[in-house]
Amino acid sequence: MKALLQRVSAASIVVGNDVVAEIGKGMLIFLGVEKGDTMSDLEYLARKLCSIRIFDSEYGKMNLSVTDVSGEVLLVSQFTLAADCRKGNRPSFDRAEIPVKAEEMYLEMAKKLRKEGIRLAEGRFGAHMKVHILNDGPVTILLDSAKG
Repeated sequence: MKALLQRVSAASIVVGNDVVAEIGKGMLIFLGVEKGDTMSDLEYLARKLCSIRIFDSEYGKMNLSVTDVSGEVLLVSQFTLAADCRKGNRPSFDRAEIPVKAEEMYLEMAKKLRKEGIRLAEGRFGAHMKVHILNDGPVTILLDSAKG
């Protein structure tokens, strides 16, 4: 399971002409579920996402978590994180979990983040979304449960 996170000043999701989710200061998390991912992968990433220190302290060092700064999280399903680009020029998505199972894991991640008291907004699973990002830093980090 992979999570690509970005520290943002603001982010929103548009589906069609409608804004379906938006946050202010916090993290945008793209979540990619791969075949073979388990609840232990999900739990590892949930703990890491809640505690990773990517926000500046009063001393200008990245030493605070999203919960420390009362930040918000925008969670977006992103099967393309499972892309394999080693052969040819067209990515293979064979590693991506089937949609039914991926959605279950995505919803479980949302549940776990909310349980930690994080104000969470969500993209629309399986929809074509336009993601508006005001990246702060920029700070972009890839977490992979397989690499711990």
